[in-house]
Amino acid sequence: MLCAEEPDLVDGLLILSYPLHPPRKPEQLRTQHFPNLRTKSLFIHGTRDPLGSIEEMEAALKLVPAKTDLLSREGAGHDLGFIKKEQVPGLAKDVTRKFRDFFQI
Repeated sequence: MLCAEEPDLVDGLLILSYPLHPPRKPEQLRTQHFPNLRTKSLFIHGTRDPLGSIEEMEAALKLVPAKTDLLSREGAGHDLGFIKKEQVPGLAKDVTRKFRDFFQI
């Protein structure tokens, strides 16, 4: 929300598991500030996150006027790093690669 109010504060955002809504309450979206977000943003989100589905994330990102991208992690929940108490293989490597590509580093 801070970057929506102060767009020159940072050059870009890496957003891990953004909580779009409370669990089982998709009508209570937390996207009011998205139309004011002018900061380039990379979102990382699990396909089993109870705080927002991939489809909900894709719809929400359309509200952001800045450049956005979404890296989804198959089977990962809100914690991103674990599937049934097993660490998701390759998460750090995939996020690093996507980050470098997205922010052209």
